[in-house]
Amino acid sequence: FTKGLLEKQKLLDQSVYKFKPSIIIHLAAQAGVRYSIENPDVYLSSNILGTFNVLNISNRIGLKHLIIGSSSSVYGANRKIPFQEIDKTDHQVSFYAATKKSTESLAHSYSSLWKLPITMLRFFTVYGPYGRPDMAYFKFTKQIKEKKNIYLHNYGDHSRDFTYIDDCIESITKLIYLINKKKMNTIVNIAGGKKVNIKHMVKLIEKNLNTKAKILFKPLQFGDVKNTFSNPKKLKSMINYKPKTSLEIGIKNFCDWYKKFYNI
Repeated sequence: FTKGLLEKQKLLDQSVYKFKPSIIIHLAAQAGVRYSIENPDVYLSSNILGTFNVLNISNRIGLKHLIIGSSSSVYGANRKIPFQEIDKTDHQVSFYAATKKSTESLAHSYSSLWKLPITMLRFFTVYGPYGRPDMAYFKFTKQIKEKKNIYLHNYGDHSRDFTYIDDCIESITKLIYLINKKKMNTIVNIAGGKKVNIKHMVKLIEKNLNTKAKILFKPLQFGDVKNTFSNPKKLKSMINYKPKTSLEIGIKNFCDWYKKFYNI
């Protein structure tokens, strides 16, 4: 695909008309909290305008089902955990999260007006081989292997709900053909279903690299959330599915891939 395809409605339309899909899985987005603080215009263009264009063409071709990737970041400053799809999401703490919440609102309006079946997926810290190099587990692995300092913000008191990539893909695969006509617009959390302290994740990386991390503790980063944790009941009720990959196995798989991929 051409760079910036989603923002170019005519080019996107040509591609969609060429393939004539009955289902679209829209996972393309500009991700990451840190970068969104420095470059909010990129997120406005990619996430909001890009998603609008996908909604627009999906409606015009009479799509049977549109699946759109959102983020656990939309829960923002919510203190009630685990996060559940029915929780209010009115207090995002990063521009990235705000753009993902905006795409949910756009999807809801299109679904209501045009009866377009849409499923929004709120992903919780998806990780694994070939993952994003800017994510903590990837950066920590590189820095620990190179015996460089790693920074644990919020003094290491963060927790995340990690979702292994294979579990994420299987969930999406099972959701593809699930179209709920009574609820044209549906939101579902895609998560591992466990609250894990970041320090535990670091210990697993240390174990698999057989290298001790050099840890420096730092205050909470601007725009970051302290905890994410999903209530998995809705996903289970929709597709009778629970994640299969523990963090222990997932981190081992990633570290094995990392060492082989970078030949170290």
